[in-house]
Amino acid sequence: MDIFNETPNWAEILKPLIKKYKGKKHPLDYQNTYQLLVMVILSAQDSDANINKIAPSLFEVYPNMESLAVSNVEALIPHISKVRNFGTKASWLIEIAQTLKTDNNIPTTMDELVALKGIGRKSANVIMRETNSPAEGIIADLHVIRVAPRIGVISEASDGNKVEKLLLKALPKEIWGEIGMAISFLGRETCRPTNPKCPDCPIQNHCQYPLKTI
Repeated sequence: MDIFNETPNWAEILKPLIKKYKGKKHPLDYQNTYQLLVMVILSAQDSDANINKIAPSLFEVYPNMESLAVSNVEALIPHISKVRNFGTKASWLIEIAQTLKTDNNIPTTMDELVALKGIGRKSANVIMRETNSPAEGIIADLHVIRVAPRIGVISEASDGNKVEKLLLKALPKEIWGEIGMAISFLGRETCRPTNPKCPDCPIQNHCQYPLKTI
């Protein structure tokens, strides 16, 4: 098939990519849904590596939603002070904890998650994917925003919400739950911003990246 003259069947093309990364745990080193939610919120505009570094001491003091719910912003801040926008994030976490009260009340649907402070669609999609909840969207993190247009699945876009909308239109629902994280892992490991490792890419023969090295 000439991918430049015909509309590619992306659902079929992306199968090797999904197979490679299906079920692979998110780089945030969480142990349960409570930790996942907290770390996803803290990771906004910050690195997963930084959040993984501060997480152990944070969760020693706040091991569950109940412990966080009876705390306050001033007490929480010293434990997340190395995180970007820690003041705002502390307020979000305390409000969420006081709303949910227990770990058992953590929601796993899109509408309920985005209703919480500090959780947008990207964060909600991550939480839903990691908890094996039915997909209602596609993860569109910074790696997906960069790699999806490079591959050719969507047109160029810089906004995560726009990228997600384009992906939702381009791809069948049965792969929504895994494809976002699969593209993200591809971007982290292989399809780097500079000097991408094209020969290592499972979909190299279908990629539309003009500088591919195959």
